[in-house]
Amino acid sequence: MLPDLTQYLWIVWLVLAGVFIIIELLTLEFTFLMIGAGSLIGGLGVNLLGGPWWLQIAAAAAISALLLFTIRPLLLKLLHRGEPARTNVDALYGMGGRVVAAFVDGEGGSVRLDNGETWTARLAAGAVNAGVGVRVTVDRVLGATVEVSPAAPATPASTEGSTP
Repeated sequence: MLPDLTQYLWIVWLVLAGVFIIIELLTLEFTFLMIGAGSLIGGLGVNLLGGPWWLQIAAAAAISALLLFTIRPLLLKLLHRGEPARTNVDALYGMGGRVVAAFVDGEGGSVRLDNGETWTARLAAGAVNAGVGVRVTVDRVLGATVEVSPAAPATPASTEGSTP
């Protein structure tokens, strides 16, 4: 006499949900997370309420589809909002720094950027020669050299019209 295997379906639903969540951790697209939640809520939920196996599968599929088409787009929108962070060389454009080695005829200087890196630098065309300690801004990256121009001096806030 064989045991009724449908009494162990709750274990199958837990294993399926675990597998889907592990796959989600590898893909990070919220698809398998929704399927795993559907398995837990629909499949395991109906199982614990004593529903037949076919109703468990139908409930898991329906809830997974509902989550995929309603919650997943909202989560993806939240995840991808905002401007992507600039990295590597792209992050250098517009970055400030200070001259640490003087420029000779606009070539061969050295700057320490605000991120702590020291780069070989040259002055941009038409830029005034910058001495040691002068603030500069990165205009271009040319291989292992940055092209810089002196940063605009900070203007003090106007106090005209303000009351003491």
